[in-house]
Amino acid sequence: MRPADLPVVLQVNQANVPEVGDLDLDRLRFIVDEAAIALVVERMNERDPERSEAIVGFCLVLAPGSTYDSVNYRWFMQHHPDSMYLDRVAFTSDARGQGLGSQLYDTVDDIMREEHPEAPALTLEVNVDPPNEPSLAFHAKHGFVEVGRQISHGIEVSLMRRAVSPQA
Repeated sequence: MRPADLPVVLQVNQANVPEVGDLDLDRLRFIVDEAAIALVVERMNERDPERSEAIVGFCLVLAPGSTYDSVNYRWFMQHHPDSMYLDRVAFTSDARGQGLGSQLYDTVDDIMREEHPEAPALTLEVNVDPPNEPSLAFHAKHGFVEVGRQISHGIEVSLMRRAVSPQA
């Protein structure tokens, strides 16, 4: 993720609230600076041939030891201190259902195996009240299991974990 990507990443994030947390550009910069893995998903922009690519998704993953103050990150660092934490992943509405999320998670696993071999697992949270059924189904399909629940900013979340997938 490049600094020039941040305004578009922020737009994608904000279009996905409340499934991901609300933030502003300064908070996004802070999280990106803290992130061990910060990826964007790009594809050819068919509507605007002047732009060769468009950002259609992103993810931010934090390693243990970050100063990030998220209550969910802190929970995982207390209960699964050697795991990486996927703080947020989001896609534009027209990019969903095309397998991009699965490809992105494969890339995250590849990076974790290569750059963070000491981290055996990836953790994250998904809203359960109000429910984010598509995300719960997606993460169950990809091997995530619930390891706890908590209330975060008035929303009940399922705290989930899965081992890094073996190299393909």
